[in-house]
Amino acid sequence: MKYLLWILLLFTAAAALTTASHNPAYLLLVYPPYRIELSFTLFIVLLLFMFVFGYGLVRLVFAAMQLPAYVRKFRLERTQAKARKLLDESLGAFFEGRYAVAEKASAHAMELGESSALYPIIAARSAHELREYAKRDAYLSAADDKSMGDSTMRLMATTKFMLDQHDPRAALNALQKLRDSGVKGHIGALSLELKAQQQAGNWDAVLKVLEQLEKRESIDATLAEQMRQQAWLEKIRAQKNLAGLTACLKNMPANLKRRGRIAAAAARALSQYGSCSPAQQLLSDSLNAQWDSELVTLYGDCPSENAVAQIEQAEKWLNQHKDDAGLLLALGKLCLYQKLWGKARSYLDASASVSPSHGAYTALGQLAEQLGNPEEGARYYQKAIELAQKID
Repeated sequence: MKYLLWILLLFTAAAALTTASHNPAYLLLVYPPYRIELSFTLFIVLLLFMFVFGYGLVRLVFAAMQLPAYVRKFRLERTQAKARKLLDESLGAFFEGRYAVAEKASAHAMELGESSALYPIIAARSAHELREYAKRDAYLSAADDKSMGDSTMRLMATTKFMLDQHDPRAALNALQKLRDSGVKGHIGALSLELKAQQQAGNWDAVLKVLEQLEKRESIDATLAEQMRQQAWLEKIRAQKNLAGLTACLKNMPANLKRRGRIAAAAARALSQYGSCSPAQQLLSDSLNAQWDSELVTLYGDCPSENAVAQIEQAEKWLNQHKDDAGLLLALGKLCLYQKLWGKARSYLDASASVSPSHGAYTALGQLAEQLGNPEEGARYYQKAIELAQKID
Protein backbone atom coordinates (compact mmCIF):
# COMPACT_ATOMS: atom_id res chain seq x y z
CA MET A 1 0.00 0.00 0.00
CA LYS A 2 2.88 2.31 0.84
CA TYR A 3 4.54 1.77 -2.54
CA LEU A 4 1.24 2.31 -4.35
CA LEU A 5 0.81 5.70 -2.70
CA TRP A 6 4.34 6.72 -3.76
CA ILE A 7 3.63 5.67 -7.36
CA LEU A 8 0.40 7.69 -7.39
CA LEU A 9 2.25 10.68 -5.95
CA LEU A 10 4.95 10.46 -8.66
CA PHE A 11 2.32 10.23 -11.42
CA THR A 12 0.53 13.25 -9.97
CA ALA A 13 3.76 15.26 -9.83
CA ALA A 14 4.64 14.30 -13.41
CA ALA A 15 1.17 15.31 -14.63
CA ALA A 16 1.41 18.63 -12.77
CA LEU A 17 4.87 19.33 -14.20
CA THR A 18 3.74 18.51 -17.74
CA THR A 19 0.69 20.71 -17.41
CA ALA A 20 2.77 23.56 -15.97
CA SER A 21 5.39 23.35 -18.72
CA HIS A 22 2.70 23.80 -21.42
CA ASN A 23 0.86 26.53 -19.51
CA PRO A 24 0.87 29.68 -21.75
CA ALA A 25 -0.02 32.03 -18.85
CA TYR A 26 2.45 34.69 -17.76
CA LEU A 27 2.80 37.35 -15.03
CA LEU A 28 3.67 41.01 -15.67
CA LEU A 29 5.18 43.08 -12.86
CA VAL A 30 5.43 46.83 -13.50
CA TYR A 31 7.33 49.28 -11.28
CA PRO A 32 8.17 52.33 -13.44
CA PRO A 33 10.52 52.54 -15.09
CA TYR A 34 11.00 48.79 -14.59
CA ARG A 35 8.96 46.04 -16.28
CA ILE A 36 9.31 42.33 -15.49
CA GLU A 37 7.56 39.58 -17.33
CA LEU A 38 7.55 36.02 -15.85
CA SER A 39 5.85 32.85 -16.81
CA PHE A 40 3.18 31.89 -14.35
CA THR A 41 4.86 28.54 -13.68
CA LEU A 42 8.20 30.16 -12.76
CA PHE A 43 6.36 32.58 -10.47
CA ILE A 44 4.71 29.72 -8.60
CA VAL A 45 8.08 27.94 -8.26
CA LEU A 46 9.76 31.11 -6.93
CA LEU A 47 6.86 31.69 -4.52
CA LEU A 48 7.18 28.18 -3.13
CA PHE A 49 10.94 28.56 -2.81
CA MET A 50 10.56 31.85 -0.92
CA PHE A 51 8.00 30.25 1.39
CA VAL A 52 10.32 27.31 2.14
CA PHE A 53 13.29 29.64 2.63
CA GLY A 54 11.34 31.93 4.94
CA TYR A 55 10.02 29.05 6.97
CA GLY A 56 13.51 27.63 7.36
CA LEU A 57 14.88 31.03 8.35
CA VAL A 58 12.20 31.46 11.02
CA ARG A 59 12.91 27.98 12.38
CA LEU A 60 16.62 28.72 12.46
CA VAL A 61 16.13 31.97 14.39
CA PHE A 62 13.74 30.27 16.79
CA ALA A 63 16.22 27.41 17.36
CA ALA A 64 19.03 29.91 17.97
CA MET A 65 16.92 31.67 20.60
CA GLN A 66 16.19 28.35 22.35
CA LEU A 67 19.77 27.11 22.21
CA PRO A 68 20.80 28.32 25.73
CA ALA A 69 17.76 26.65 27.29
CA TYR A 70 18.47 23.48 25.33
CA VAL A 71 22.08 23.47 26.51
CA ARG A 72 20.96 23.95 30.12
CA LYS A 73 18.43 21.15 29.80
CA PHE A 74 21.03 18.87 28.21
CA ARG A 75 23.52 19.55 31.00
CA LEU A 76 20.84 19.05 33.66
CA GLU A 77 19.75 15.73 32.18
CA ARG A 78 23.36 14.60 31.93
CA THR A 79 23.96 15.58 35.57
CA GLN A 80 20.79 13.83 36.69
CA ALA A 81 21.80 10.69 34.81
CA LYS A 82 25.18 10.75 36.56
CA ALA A 83 23.44 11.33 39.90
CA ARG A 84 21.09 8.38 39.35
CA LYS A 85 24.05 6.21 38.50
CA LEU A 86 25.85 7.39 41.64
CA LEU A 87 22.71 6.75 43.71
CA ASP A 88 22.53 3.18 42.45
CA GLU A 89 26.22 2.78 43.17
CA SER A 90 26.02 4.26 46.69
CA LEU A 91 22.92 2.25 47.68
CA GLY A 92 24.39 -0.98 46.35
CA ALA A 93 27.69 -0.38 48.12
CA PHE A 94 25.94 0.56 51.38
CA PHE A 95 23.82 -2.58 51.53
CA GLU A 96 26.84 -4.67 50.56
CA GLY A 97 28.72 -3.20 53.52
CA ARG A 98 31.21 -1.24 51.39
CA TYR A 99 30.67 1.95 53.35
CA ALA A 100 33.70 3.85 52.08
CA VAL A 101 32.55 3.39 48.47
CA ALA A 102 28.99 4.39 49.40
CA GLU A 103 30.19 7.56 51.09
CA LYS A 104 32.42 8.51 48.16
CA ALA A 105 29.63 8.01 45.61
CA SER A 106 27.15 10.05 47.66
CA ALA A 107 29.67 12.85 48.20
CA HIS A 108 30.36 12.95 44.45
CA ALA A 109 26.64 13.29 43.75
CA MET A 110 26.47 16.19 46.20
CA GLU A 111 29.39 17.86 44.40
CA LEU A 112 27.42 17.61 41.15
CA GLY A 113 24.79 19.83 42.75
CA GLU A 114 22.18 17.24 43.70
CA SER A 115 19.80 18.86 46.20
CA SER A 116 18.05 15.71 47.45
CA ALA A 117 18.70 14.87 51.11
CA LEU A 118 19.01 11.21 50.18
CA TYR A 119 22.67 11.63 49.23
CA PRO A 120 23.88 13.31 52.45
CA ILE A 121 21.82 10.80 54.49
CA ILE A 122 23.49 7.84 52.77
CA ALA A 123 26.88 9.52 53.20
CA ALA A 124 26.14 10.14 56.89
CA ARG A 125 25.03 6.53 57.45
CA SER A 126 28.18 5.29 55.74
CA ALA A 127 30.44 7.62 57.74
CA HIS A 128 28.68 6.48 60.93
CA GLU A 129 29.41 2.84 60.14
CA LEU A 130 33.04 3.84 59.54
CA ARG A 131 33.02 5.63 62.94
CA GLU A 132 33.91 8.92 61.30
CA TYR A 133 31.52 10.94 63.42
CA ALA A 134 32.76 14.41 62.45
CA LYS A 135 32.13 13.70 58.76
CA ARG A 136 28.80 12.13 59.66
CA ASP A 137 27.64 15.28 61.45
CA ALA A 138 28.77 17.43 58.53
CA TYR A 139 26.70 15.35 56.11
CA LEU A 140 23.69 15.61 58.42
CA SER A 141 24.03 19.39 58.42
CA ALA A 142 23.94 19.30 54.62
CA ALA A 143 20.59 17.50 54.85
CA ASP A 144 19.08 20.20 57.07
CA ASP A 145 16.46 22.73 55.98
CA LYS A 146 14.91 20.38 53.45
CA SER A 147 11.33 19.34 52.87
CA MET A 148 9.35 17.41 55.50
CA GLY A 149 10.24 14.05 53.95
CA ASP A 150 13.93 14.92 53.89
CA SER A 151 13.74 16.20 57.47
CA THR A 152 12.15 12.89 58.52
CA MET A 153 15.05 10.96 57.01
CA ARG A 154 17.56 13.17 58.79
CA LEU A 155 15.87 12.88 62.18
CA MET A 156 15.45 9.11 61.86
CA ALA A 157 19.13 8.78 60.98
CA THR A 158 20.09 11.05 63.90
CA THR A 159 18.04 8.91 66.29
CA LYS A 160 19.77 5.72 65.15
CA PHE A 161 23.19 7.34 65.46
CA MET A 162 22.50 8.47 69.01
CA LEU A 163 21.21 5.03 70.00
CA ASP A 164 24.33 3.39 68.62
CA GLN A 165 26.38 5.78 70.76
CA HIS A 166 24.17 5.04 73.80
CA ASP A 167 22.89 8.59 74.08
CA PRO A 168 19.16 7.99 74.65
CA ARG A 169 18.46 11.60 75.65
CA ALA A 170 19.67 12.93 72.29
CA ALA A 171 17.75 10.16 70.51
CA LEU A 172 14.53 11.08 72.32
CA ASN A 173 15.08 14.77 71.50
CA ALA A 174 15.36 13.88 67.79
CA LEU A 175 12.16 11.83 68.01
CA GLN A 176 10.38 14.73 69.71
CA LYS A 177 11.38 17.01 66.82
CA LEU A 178 10.02 14.39 64.46
CA ARG A 179 6.66 14.43 66.26
CA ASP A 180 6.65 18.23 66.30
CA SER A 181 7.10 18.21 62.52
CA GLY A 182 3.80 16.36 62.19
CA VAL A 183 5.03 12.77 61.85
CA LYS A 184 2.92 10.74 64.30
CA GLY A 185 2.33 7.02 64.59
CA HIS A 186 5.42 6.27 62.51
CA ILE A 187 6.19 2.56 63.03
CA GLY A 188 9.90 3.02 62.39
CA ALA A 189 10.00 5.93 64.83
CA LEU A 190 8.11 3.89 67.45
CA SER A 191 10.65 1.06 67.13
CA LEU A 192 13.49 3.52 67.65
CA GLU A 193 11.65 5.12 70.57
CA LEU A 194 11.28 1.70 72.18
CA LYS A 195 15.06 1.24 72.13
CA ALA A 196 15.65 4.78 73.35
CA GLN A 197 13.26 4.39 76.27
CA GLN A 198 14.93 1.09 77.19
CA GLN A 199 18.36 2.70 77.18
CA ALA A 200 17.04 5.62 79.24
CA GLY A 201 15.39 3.27 81.75
CA ASN A 202 11.95 4.82 81.23
CA TRP A 203 10.08 1.57 81.80
CA ASP A 204 6.59 3.07 81.93
CA ALA A 205 7.24 4.62 78.51
CA VAL A 206 8.57 1.27 77.27
CA LEU A 207 5.28 -0.39 78.21
CA LYS A 208 3.27 2.32 76.40
CA VAL A 209 5.32 2.05 73.20
CA LEU A 210 5.05 -1.73 73.31
CA GLU A 211 1.28 -1.44 73.48
CA GLN A 212 1.22 0.84 70.42
CA LEU A 213 3.44 -1.51 68.42
CA GLU A 214 1.31 -4.51 69.37
CA LYS A 215 -1.87 -2.74 68.25
CA ARG A 216 -0.26 -2.25 64.85
CA GLU A 217 1.05 -5.83 64.85
CA SER A 218 4.52 -4.40 64.22
CA ILE A 219 6.44 -6.47 66.74
CA ASP A 220 6.84 -10.18 67.31
CA ALA A 221 4.50 -11.35 70.08
CA THR A 222 7.18 -13.40 71.86
CA LEU A 223 9.67 -10.54 71.76
CA ALA A 224 7.03 -8.13 73.05
CA GLU A 225 6.28 -10.41 76.01
CA GLN A 226 9.97 -10.69 76.84
CA MET A 227 10.35 -6.90 76.73
CA ARG A 228 7.24 -6.41 78.86
CA GLN A 229 8.54 -8.87 81.44
CA GLN A 230 11.93 -7.15 81.49
CA ALA A 231 10.27 -3.75 81.91
CA TRP A 232 8.28 -4.93 84.93
CA LEU A 233 11.37 -6.57 86.41
CA GLU A 234 13.23 -3.28 86.14
CA LYS A 235 10.27 -1.43 87.66
CA ILE A 236 10.35 -3.81 90.64
CA ARG A 237 14.10 -3.32 91.10
CA ALA A 238 13.74 0.46 90.86
CA GLN A 239 11.38 0.75 93.85
CA LYS A 240 12.98 2.42 96.87
CA ASN A 241 10.39 1.60 99.53
CA LEU A 242 7.64 -0.88 100.38
CA ALA A 243 4.84 1.53 99.42
CA GLY A 244 6.25 2.00 95.92
CA LEU A 245 6.84 -1.74 95.54
CA THR A 246 3.30 -2.54 96.67
CA ALA A 247 1.82 -0.02 94.22
CA CYS A 248 3.95 -1.42 91.42
CA LEU A 249 2.79 -4.97 92.08
CA LYS A 250 -0.83 -3.81 92.34
CA ASN A 251 -0.66 -2.30 88.83
CA MET A 252 1.03 -5.35 87.33
CA PRO A 253 -1.14 -7.73 85.25
CA ALA A 254 -1.98 -10.91 87.16
CA ASN A 255 -0.56 -13.23 84.52
CA LEU A 256 2.82 -11.52 84.79
CA LYS A 257 2.93 -11.90 88.57
CA ARG A 258 2.78 -15.67 88.15
CA ARG A 259 5.87 -15.82 85.95
CA GLY A 260 8.89 -17.30 87.63
CA ARG A 261 11.40 -14.47 87.14
CA ILE A 262 8.96 -11.76 88.17
CA ALA A 263 7.67 -13.73 91.16
CA ALA A 264 11.26 -14.35 92.28
CA ALA A 265 12.27 -10.68 91.94
CA ALA A 266 9.10 -9.48 93.68
CA ALA A 267 9.48 -12.02 96.50
CA ARG A 268 13.11 -11.00 97.10
CA ALA A 269 12.15 -7.32 97.13
CA LEU A 270 9.23 -7.90 99.52
CA SER A 271 11.42 -10.03 101.79
CA GLN A 272 14.00 -7.25 101.85
CA TYR A 273 11.36 -4.94 103.32
CA GLY A 274 10.18 -7.64 105.76
CA SER A 275 6.86 -8.21 103.97
CA CYS A 276 7.05 -12.00 103.87
CA SER A 277 3.35 -12.90 103.68
CA PRO A 278 2.77 -11.19 100.29
CA ALA A 279 6.05 -12.70 99.09
CA GLN A 280 4.90 -16.20 100.03
CA GLN A 281 1.54 -15.60 98.34
CA LEU A 282 3.28 -14.52 95.14
CA LEU A 283 5.51 -17.59 95.19
CA SER A 284 2.56 -19.90 95.88
CA ASP A 285 0.53 -18.47 93.00
CA SER A 286 3.46 -18.77 90.62
CA LEU A 287 4.34 -22.34 91.67
CA ASN A 288 0.71 -23.44 91.43
CA ALA A 289 0.54 -22.02 87.92
CA GLN A 290 3.85 -23.50 86.75
CA TRP A 291 6.34 -25.48 88.77
CA ASP A 292 9.85 -24.09 89.03
CA SER A 293 12.51 -25.95 91.02
CA GLU A 294 14.66 -22.83 91.43
CA LEU A 295 11.75 -20.65 92.45
CA VAL A 296 10.54 -23.01 95.17
CA THR A 297 13.88 -22.57 96.98
CA LEU A 298 12.86 -18.98 97.77
CA TYR A 299 9.74 -20.31 99.47
CA GLY A 300 11.77 -21.19 102.54
CA ASP A 301 13.86 -18.00 102.69
CA CYS A 302 11.19 -15.78 104.20
CA PRO A 303 8.86 -17.56 106.62
CA SER A 304 5.58 -15.76 107.14
CA GLU A 305 3.68 -15.35 110.39
CA ASN A 306 1.88 -18.60 109.65
CA ALA A 307 4.90 -20.79 108.90
CA VAL A 308 2.93 -23.95 109.75
CA ALA A 309 0.55 -23.25 106.84
CA GLN A 310 3.59 -22.75 104.63
CA ILE A 311 4.96 -26.13 105.64
CA GLU A 312 1.61 -27.77 104.94
CA GLN A 313 1.49 -26.16 101.49
CA ALA A 314 5.04 -27.27 100.74
CA GLU A 315 4.29 -30.83 101.86
CA LYS A 316 1.32 -30.90 99.46
CA TRP A 317 3.71 -30.00 96.66
CA LEU A 318 6.07 -32.72 97.86
CA ASN A 319 3.43 -35.33 97.04
CA GLN A 320 3.81 -34.36 93.39
CA HIS A 321 7.52 -33.48 93.37
CA LYS A 322 9.12 -36.00 95.74
CA ASP A 323 12.69 -35.68 94.48
CA ASP A 324 12.83 -31.91 94.04
CA ALA A 325 15.96 -30.73 95.86
CA GLY A 326 14.76 -27.11 95.98
CA LEU A 327 11.45 -28.05 97.57
CA LEU A 328 13.18 -30.29 100.13
CA LEU A 329 15.56 -27.45 100.97
CA ALA A 330 12.63 -25.00 101.41
CA LEU A 331 10.88 -27.47 103.73
CA GLY A 332 14.07 -27.94 105.70
CA LYS A 333 14.47 -24.17 106.17
CA LEU A 334 10.85 -23.74 107.22
CA CYS A 335 11.12 -26.59 109.74
CA LEU A 336 14.38 -25.10 111.02
CA TYR A 337 12.57 -21.77 111.53
CA GLN A 338 9.81 -23.59 113.47
CA LYS A 339 12.44 -25.49 115.47
CA LEU A 340 11.24 -28.82 114.15
CA TRP A 341 14.76 -30.18 114.35
CA GLY A 342 14.03 -33.76 113.29
CA LYS A 343 11.97 -32.86 110.27
CA ALA A 344 14.44 -30.14 109.36
CA ARG A 345 17.38 -32.60 109.33
CA SER A 346 15.36 -35.14 107.35
CA TYR A 347 14.43 -32.68 104.64
CA LEU A 348 17.87 -31.07 104.47
CA ASP A 349 19.67 -34.43 104.27
CA ALA A 350 17.26 -35.48 101.51
CA SER A 351 17.91 -32.27 99.58
CA ALA A 352 21.70 -32.69 99.87
CA SER A 353 21.50 -36.32 98.75
CA VAL A 354 19.35 -35.47 95.69
CA SER A 355 21.49 -32.50 94.67
CA PRO A 356 24.25 -31.17 96.95
CA SER A 357 23.97 -27.40 97.22
CA HIS A 358 25.51 -24.50 99.09
CA GLY A 359 22.12 -23.69 100.63
CA ALA A 360 21.53 -27.22 101.93
CA TYR A 361 24.94 -27.51 103.59
CA THR A 362 24.64 -24.02 105.08
CA ALA A 363 21.23 -24.88 106.55
CA LEU A 364 22.63 -28.15 107.95
CA GLY A 365 25.45 -26.17 109.55
CA GLN A 366 22.92 -23.83 111.16
CA LEU A 367 20.92 -26.81 112.39
CA ALA A 368 24.01 -28.39 113.92
CA GLU A 369 24.80 -25.15 115.75
CA GLN A 370 21.23 -24.96 117.04
CA LEU A 371 21.60 -28.51 118.38
CA GLY A 372 24.86 -27.62 120.11
CA ASN A 373 27.23 -29.35 117.66
CA PRO A 374 29.55 -26.55 116.45
CA GLU A 375 32.16 -28.98 115.11
CA GLU A 376 29.57 -30.71 112.91
CA GLY A 377 28.31 -27.32 111.84
CA ALA A 378 31.84 -26.28 110.83
CA ARG A 379 32.14 -29.41 108.65
CA TYR A 380 28.92 -28.52 106.84
CA TYR A 381 30.04 -24.93 106.36
CA GLN A 382 33.31 -26.21 104.90
CA LYS A 383 31.39 -28.40 102.44
CA ALA A 384 29.31 -25.39 101.47
CA ILE A 385 32.46 -23.34 100.82
CA GLU A 386 34.09 -26.13 98.79
CA LEU A 387 30.96 -26.56 96.70
CA ALA A 388 30.76 -22.82 96.04
CA GLN A 389 34.42 -22.80 94.94
CA LYS A 390 33.78 -25.68 92.51
CA ILE A 391 30.84 -23.83 91.01
CA ASP A 392 32.94 -20.67 90.60
